[in-house]
Amino acid sequence: MSYQPRLKQEFNDRIVSALTEEFGYKNVMQVPNLEKIVLSRGVGAAVSDKKLIDYAVDELTTITGQKAVSTISKKDVASFKLRKGMPIGAKVTLRGDRMYEFLDRLVTVALPRVRDFRGIKATGFDGRGNYNLGITEQIIFPEIDIDKVNKINGMDITFVTSAGTDKEAKSLLNELGLPFKKI
Repeated sequence: MSYQPRLKQEFNDRIVSALTEEFGYKNVMQVPNLEKIVLSRGVGAAVSDKKLIDYAVDELTTITGQKAVSTISKKDVASFKLRKGMPIGAKVTLRGDRMYEFLDRLVTVALPRVRDFRGIKATGFDGRGNYNLGITEQIIFPEIDIDKVNKINGMDITFVTSAGTDKEAKSLLNELGLPFKKI
């Protein structure tokens, strides 16, 4: 049998039945699942220094194990000295096995390394079943070598689910291991 990530196996074995019991789904296909995880980082200082985009792309590639791409500006903003088409950030979209592997590493290794960590806020839902999480330091990931970091930067992580409501999405992400704060 081929390799299957631990969280994907757990989703198929335990989480589907737990969510079906909690929400009363009549069909297994109604159970919400995690569709993709998007990591993005804006690099505002890239207007003056183009090498910062390369650093951001390299760090996201190292963290996720998948090649990141640079994002470009869509319009001119004179007050920021920004022209249309200039690179201003980096992003990577994870799906399938890489997505589950990244989520496993995020929950078990990276988030516990955050200083004074007491859980993630449950207020990052958008009303359609997607969750946004902001991370202030990229050095919480063990793949990043602290000696080679030129500047501490944060990133945004978006969890896109097939859930219709925030309550279903929170239950799904909670079952997958995201440590939400107790209110």
